[in-house]
Amino acid sequence: MKFKKLLSLKSLIVLGFVITVIPLFLGVIYAGYGLRETAELGRTINSQVFEQTKTIRLVLQKASDIERKARLFVLLSDPTLRQPYERESYESARASFKQSLNDLLKLHVDNKIALLVNELSEKENLIYRQIIGSESDNQFKLPIDEAFQGLRDSSNTLSREFEHHVEHTFNELHQLSESLEQGLLIKGSILLLLIFSVVFALLRVLSQSMQQLDSAIRRLGAGELEQIIEVNGPADLHYLGERLEWLRNHLITLESSKQQLIQNLAREIEHPLQTLRKGNEYPANTIDSAEASPLNNEVQASLEKLQSVSDQLLKYSQLQTTSSLTNKQNLDMRDLLETTLSAFAAVLDDKSIRIKKLTRSTPIVGIPEQCQGIIEEILANAIEFSPQHGEIRILLRDSGDWAELEIEDDGPGIDAASRPQVFEPFYRNSARVDSHENHGLGLAMVKEYVAHHQGKIEFIDPRQDHQGARVRVLIPLRSEV
Repeated sequence: MKFKKLLSLKSLIVLGFVITVIPLFLGVIYAGYGLRETAELGRTINSQVFEQTKTIRLVLQKASDIERKARLFVLLSDPTLRQPYERESYESARASFKQSLNDLLKLHVDNKIALLVNELSEKENLIYRQIIGSESDNQFKLPIDEAFQGLRDSSNTLSREFEHHVEHTFNELHQLSESLEQGLLIKGSILLLLIFSVVFALLRVLSQSMQQLDSAIRRLGAGELEQIIEVNGPADLHYLGERLEWLRNHLITLESSKQQLIQNLAREIEHPLQTLRKGNEYPANTIDSAEASPLNNEVQASLEKLQSVSDQLLKYSQLQTTSSLTNKQNLDMRDLLETTLSAFAAVLDDKSIRIKKLTRSTPIVGIPEQCQGIIEEILANAIEFSPQHGEIRILLRDSGDWAELEIEDDGPGIDAASRPQVFEPFYRNSARVDSHENHGLGLAMVKEYVAHHQGKIEFIDPRQDHQGARVRVLIPLRSEV
């Protein structure tokens, strides 16, 4: 682990390149060296076989010449008929034959061929001694055909054996080439396996570090700040992990300050509320009842609104500290939507709002209360700003890796420039006039709920021929539990 921290991402890349390229380079050099040796051996063998073949053919040709010269010498058995040049021609043919045999033996032929060469030479010597010995008594000891048949048989045997020798030599060369090829394949396979193993190990180290970074960023985005961020691996990725840990601590500090501010604000609102409630009874005793009643009603409505704002502030401040963040379950967004629509049935009837929906089952892993809150708040806003006899269009489906929910109303809509700010606490949009129910925290809480599920929420352009607000929520089908 410490060793990995000493290595940077750059050094790991260089190391992977070196480990990959150098063995391949050495393997190519080894293969080239082996091929060069094989090619050199092939050239040597081809040259030897060529010289041996040429010499063998010369030997066989000289053997035929001796037979012709010897037959002619024997036919002229009468010494008075022989000319001196005939014996000289015979001796010259024998000398040339002997020289060819010596040349063949100098080519380092195998033992069997060397024995056949010696056998051929002995048979020729035997014939020569018989021919020369017959000069005195003019009587050849063996029939001439039988004498030379043995010489021809030896020549043919030598020729066949040499053909077998050549075939055997080239078979050995072919086997050597195949053995070299097989060896290169085996060694290359082992080399590639080692390279892939090393590269896989490096990629695994990087992958684990990237997964740790991704998981840490997702937790920060979802507001889950309890777990310490630690990234193992190369030094620079480990450094990024340390910076993320610093960011986590900084976010914890900011979140704590925000919660403290909101809680203090809620408490500060609570004290004047108690005073106003007590004072709200006083005008009823001093002012004419006909005048006091509307005033009391207005003050009471303002008190209720302030109380609701105080409750919403406390609820918003507890979003990041609630234990429900770990209470994720298997849910179906369509079931939650149907439950919410049933709860709003009376309000929808009062305003004669039509619901047009296209939904299908979309299972997710999420926090039940928060997913329900997302649908309730968005639907409540759509109902609030929809006109009488208006229409709300709902789309719920799975889109790739996301559960997609779209809700669109026929209200005044939200201009494109204001859309990024509508999720800020207490933001007021001039196009959508506040009602008594809206305290400026609903969409801010929805944004927090969606962030807890690593999702996305945004207002998008309305469909063709419509001008109302259209909000889209995307929640991963498989959120991290």
